[in-house]
Amino acid sequence: MTTYSPEVRERLERDAKEIIGRYPKARSALLPLLHLVQAEDGYVSDAGQEFCAAMLGLSKAEVVGVSTFYTMYKRKPAGEYHVGVCINSLCAIMGGDQIWDELTEHAGLGNGETSTDGKISLERIECNAACDFAPVMMVNWEFFDNQTPESAKKLVDDLRAGKEVAPTRGPGRLCSFKDASRVLAGLPDGLAGDGPSASGPSIEGLKIAKANGWTAPAPSKGASE
Repeated sequence: MTTYSPEVRERLERDAKEIIGRYPKARSALLPLLHLVQAEDGYVSDAGQEFCAAMLGLSKAEVVGVSTFYTMYKRKPAGEYHVGVCINSLCAIMGGDQIWDELTEHAGLGNGETSTDGKISLERIECNAACDFAPVMMVNWEFFDNQTPESAKKLVDDLRAGKEVAPTRGPGRLCSFKDASRVLAGLPDGLAGDGPSASGPSIEGLKIAKANGWTAPAPSKGASE
């Protein structure tokens, strides 16, 4: 069994106690704590599972059962930049499958694999809830909209070369996979409000409604009963 050094464990315990304190029952903090240990190791390691179990009074089996259920928790180290290509219905129709095929050949990586330099990992992603910008990719959970095979390959090449890359929406810079995991643990980096959010096709219906003075109908009597 692997364990964290005293210095690392002390730091993790400090953050974990802050997170656990937000919940009426400690075990409810398991998901954010898994993100916390993933932020430390780049995946949910054996030491991370032991840590979560100890902090929450759970068995390791309970922790493993949760961490292996959700695809957002990685079982081996992810790259500094975790690249996800949406291959769900609309993105696939709009070119997502072709992007995946060409990108995996270009990068020399398959699903769930990480480059030997630790820079890039690739994953086939199900719906990113951004169908109006299909085909969509994500890097460390930031959106890259309206992609093509050429733009996808350039994106990965730029990331490998250490060039600055900005997502389509959100903050104007990418953080690392570990930093993104820390944010998902509930420890914000202060960038949540930076950059554009909803735009383009996402708000086209709202623009049309405002231009025509349309409003949503009032709920019928008894609708909330």
